[in-house]
Amino acid sequence: MNRILIAGMGNIFLGDDAFGVEVVRELPHHTLPSEVRVVDFGIRGYDLAYALGDDYDAAILVDATPRGEDPGTLYLIEPDLSELGRLDHASVDAHSLGPVRVLQMAEALGGHPPRLYLIGCEPGELNSADGHTGLSEAVAAAVPKAVEMIEALLKDLLHLETPVAACVVRA
Repeated sequence: MNRILIAGMGNIFLGDDAFGVEVVRELPHHTLPSEVRVVDFGIRGYDLAYALGDDYDAAILVDATPRGEDPGTLYLIEPDLSELGRLDHASVDAHSLGPVRVLQMAEALGGHPPRLYLIGCEPGELNSADGHTGLSEAVAAAVPKAVEMIEALLKDLLHLETPVAACVVRA
């Protein structure tokens, strides 16, 4: 492996939707291999779709992922990219580009890395009636566990004994 992208996704104004953003904000406090680029994409799905077309060997997307489990439940998903389907250009909405839509768009723009992973967290609160921002207690507790998952996945992908250097980008 030569290059790996870790992409945080989410909207900081929608409670637990900020999970991916919070995880990539935590990563600079950890030593990561020099082959790794960490980017906080937030709600910029178009930028992420274009970045996935760059010359990465693998990408790890980090996002809130509702699957019906208890809030704070973490998932490591290796999506079957052959089942993405074609992008329906009429339904592209810059405000609703979740991981599947971003991957569909990346495919339409020319491709994605050969290996792709999603580290997802079951959200609890996605909207706050009182305008409160920030993660719920259960999802906030999952952030350090997600960092551990990322570190373990990187060690596996790069066949490393221990991480060595850091390269973090905030775009």
